Amino acid sequence: LNLGKPESKDVYYQLKECIRGIGRACRRLNIQVISGNVSLYNEAKEGAIYPTPICGMVGLIENADRRCDIGFAGEGDQVFLLGSGFNNEGLGGSEYLELIHGVVGGRPHIDLDLEKRVQSCCLKAIGRGVIASAHDCSDGGVAITLAECCLRRGLGFKGERWQFEGRVDAALFGEVQSRIIVSARPDRVKQLEAMAAADQVPLTKLGVVGGKRLVIDSYIDLALEQMEAVWRGSLEKMLG
Repeated sequence: LNLGKPESKDVYYQLKECIRGIGRACRRLNIQVISGNVSLYNEAKEGAIYPTPICGMVGLIENADRRCDIGFAGEGDQVFLLGSGFNNEGLGGSEYLELIHGVVGGRPHIDLDLEKRVQSCCLKAIGRGVIASAHDCSDGGVAITLAECCLRRGLGFKGERWQFEGRVDAALFGEVQSRIIVSARPDRVKQLEAMAAADQVPLTKLGVVGGKRLVIDSYIDLALEQMEAVWRGSLEKMLG
């Protein structure tokens, strides 16, 4: 836990809520906390740092032959959003809101019961060889997650006729919780749909893997080469 000085009422509240939130999640997901570290009094003339809880986890892969990474694996694979769909609730606290609008505020809502079902469904799908890739949809929302899936192995994506209500920027860059972007071979799609339905987890079709571009309806059309150049040069550019 990294925060400012706890004598401040605001920082004390942040510290209390961080602990309360982590505790709720651990109890619902049956995760043990085996150690921890707290860093306080992180402040400068501008004020305290943003409250920054960081959780590191170690897991066991029962079958290494069935491990699954974030990158799209094959041309023609179908891509789905496993978990919460599109809504306008994900802009609060998002990278997009700060980067584009200069606003740091709000927070994403999380349904821990849904989160547990999403994680359980995804793990079972990986273990049974149903899905070919899986990537948590968090920082940057659906659009950024899809870009990262493409860049892993240089495989593009084409999504058409996305259906959502409300703002386009919320659909593309909102950080709604409890979502994983997964891909599956066409002959495994029905099995994935059945597993999601059995676990009461929403499953939304996004598009198909293929080509060398990231295409999302009429909103985004970028060459992977262009995206990779920006991504690989971002740290150097930031550091000047």
